[in-house]
Amino acid sequence: MTKLNYEAAHTVTGCSEETVVPASNLLGKYFPMIRTREDIRERIGENVELKSLFEQWSETDQEMFLDYCSGIRGIKVLYDGIFKEIFNPEATPERLEELLSLLLDRDVHIKAVLPNDSVRLGAESALLYTDIIVELEDESLADIEIRKIGYAFPGERCACYSADHLLRQYKRVRGKKGKRFHYRDIKNVYTIVFFEKSPQEFHKQPEQWLHIFRQSSDSGLILNLLQEYVFVPLDIFVKSMDNKSIDSRLEAWLTFLSTEEPERIIELITRYPQFKTMYQDIYEICLNIEKVMNMYSKELAQLDHNTVLYMIDEMQEQLDRQRKELCENEVKLNEIEGKLGQTEGKLSQTEGKLSQAKGELSQAKGELSQAKGELSQTKGELSQAKGELSRAKGELSEAHAKLAYSEDQRMQQDQLIKELQAQLEKLKR
Repeated sequence: MTKLNYEAAHTVTGCSEETVVPASNLLGKYFPMIRTREDIRERIGENVELKSLFEQWSETDQEMFLDYCSGIRGIKVLYDGIFKEIFNPEATPERLEELLSLLLDRDVHIKAVLPNDSVRLGAESALLYTDIIVELEDESLADIEIRKIGYAFPGERCACYSADHLLRQYKRVRGKKGKRFHYRDIKNVYTIVFFEKSPQEFHKQPEQWLHIFRQSSDSGLILNLLQEYVFVPLDIFVKSMDNKSIDSRLEAWLTFLSTEEPERIIELITRYPQFKTMYQDIYEICLNIEKVMNMYSKELAQLDHNTVLYMIDEMQEQLDRQRKELCENEVKLNEIEGKLGQTEGKLSQTEGKLSQAKGELSQAKGELSQAKGELSQTKGELSQAKGELSRAKGELSEAHAKLAYSEDQRMQQDQLIKELQAQLEKLKR
């Protein structure tokens, strides 16, 4: 169920998941030709072929089809059959002209519709959802593409498509003009691509829903290189319009192409009544149950096919990316192995030095131990010498004392001798 408010809802069971279906039909109030779900089911049941086709679909696809045709959901304008009916350049050129004028920012008038005889490969063509090529009044070409899902390398692919159209134009104009041909006769080629589900590159700028590419020079030199591109990621546009009103004609057109929400459709046809006529045309188509069922069945088959191609494309891109990463990793691994070899050499050299250092350390430890022993011995000898020095000091002190005593005795004896000598002299006299 959409995020918009509905008056009421009922649940359809029996599907792989419950499908919530709004009971009220808001769009039926604006488009009385819309049939009810019950009426559509009854008409399908009355036709054996349609009933068989209907039963081939999943229950989810059945309910979605009934929602579209009964106005409970807005019908998908991007369906190939619907888009080509509504934007038929021969029947209603003014619609496509206005859309192109807004996207290209210039006044556009369609001169002719060209056959789509592109030389794209089968798989490339299968990726397309809708492809319309028109010649504009100034003889330039516009290629309008609609894609249900994105694809890998969107820039490269579109450049090839544009080059193909440019070459086709060159051949056609040269063949028509003959000797009078001049390169000024070649006109611009515009490639306009609408993505319902855009490639991952576009989601890097989640706020931008319009991308215009024109070739230009970094020097300021102006040359007409003829190829221009417009990319419109409608899924990003839808997100950007959440809780916003439709404020421009370009937003109105892109809303017409992308929305399934009844309230948004009512807002659109109320503010821009021209779109009501287009929705009336769509629901007139829906009155032809057989036609619209065949159209829906083809869309489902094309979607399945495109999804498979997209998955193959993504897997191929992933494989290419992995191969590139593997090559880069191999180069890095070789560099690492080279550095590892150098490191191992250095490590071996370091281990040699370490072993030598260990030997020297062991020798130094031995010498240290020997020195410690010698130091211990020296300390013992020093202690012994200190003891002997102490004893020598004692003996010296004792000798000094004895010497002092002897000197005193000697002085006394000298005095006595002097006295005796004096007495002797007296006796002599």
